[in-house]
Amino acid sequence: MDAQFTLDQLDFQILSFLQKDGRMSFTVIAEKLNVSIGTVRTRFNKLIEEGTVNIIGRVNPDKVGFNCYAHIAVFVRPATLKEKVALKIAKLPEVSFLAMTSGDYDLEVDAMCRDNNHLVDFVNDISKIEGVNQTKTTIYFKVYKYAQPDLKLLKK
Repeated sequence: MDAQFTLDQLDFQILSFLQKDGRMSFTVIAEKLNVSIGTVRTRFNKLIEEGTVNIIGRVNPDKVGFNCYAHIAVFVRPATLKEKVALKIAKLPEVSFLAMTSGDYDLEVDAMCRDNNHLVDFVNDISKIEGVNQTKTTIYFKVYKYAQPDLKLLKK
């Protein structure tokens, strides 16, 4: 990836349209932005190439059978194993979010599971990883918002 690649206003506008409808045609986007289809296509290809955007079908977890969504705080000891533990957890298919954190625990994991039994198995699998000292699980009873970041927040 090109470290010098910077997004301009047109890139952000294209991304905003794609966030609303990832299937929106280049023709429609070009018309809305008053630019050529070729400009939209070139910008889109650059955004893909740079890893700024991926076009995927985003699934609603509830509607397809993921009935247990949880947050798991992971405590790692010794601390030198944090990266190794994170890389192992990242490979697990249940993981929808994973980050190293500051504060009381070392890693934050969000997981989507079929049901509570699946979650128990998942947490047990994490607990077997060398360096995982403790986990603390919070089940999300109801998710009110599950969204991508609003690009308008980046405007100054």
